[in-house]
Amino acid sequence: MEVVHIPLLRILPPPSWEDLDRALRRLETYQWVVFTSQNGVRAVEHRLHHLGIPVEVLRGVHIAAIGPATARMVERLGVPVGLQPSEYRAEGLVEAFGALELRGVRVLIPRAEEARDVLPEGLRARGAEVEVVAAYRTEVAWEEAPRLMEAIREGVDVVTLASPSAARALGSLLGGERLPESTRLVCIGPVTAKAVEELGFRVDGVAEVYTSEGMVQAVRAVLQRRR
Repeated sequence: MEVVHIPLLRILPPPSWEDLDRALRRLETYQWVVFTSQNGVRAVEHRLHHLGIPVEVLRGVHIAAIGPATARMVERLGVPVGLQPSEYRAEGLVEAFGALELRGVRVLIPRAEEARDVLPEGLRARGAEVEVVAAYRTEVAWEEAPRLMEAIREGVDVVTLASPSAARALGSLLGGERLPESTRLVCIGPVTAKAVEELGFRVDGVAEVYTSEGMVQAVRAVLQRRR
């Protein structure tokens, strides 16, 4: 199997670091920090170094991570992760907090500038005081359009999408063109699959476990069905 890696999104700093920096300077006022992506972990680590604050300050709060890859990135900083959902998406995180008393608990969520509000709204509904700060933003990688179109023309068996933002970026980069009927679309989870369907594309496979490993299994299953 040949893999062609074409990033559909560029990860960029937020318009301003002010909100994230302010939150990190008073990290001790939060009981929980919730990481919803590896990009959020990278941004927090970067700003802590920039501000001259030791990363160990994260040990003074409880940490939640949306999935194993994000958790591993946190743990590589020497910081333990206290909560992970069994289902690696925002709804799963809300459910994972279900056994905890959240009334009056302050929660910091450093995340993408634009993201679903399922997590903060779910935690607020249970009484938490949630602060959402932009740790990074995404932008369509327009410079990849020629490579993407060339790969599609040459014949791509499967296109994988790991986020709703990537799905929307694919739609933008295709510029109204459709994928060939023979090209299959595989998504990392149901939220991404919904975004794909809203764009009018057919979803051929969805990972049962919402990780890169789960997506590999979904790709294999899709390819086996074609035989």
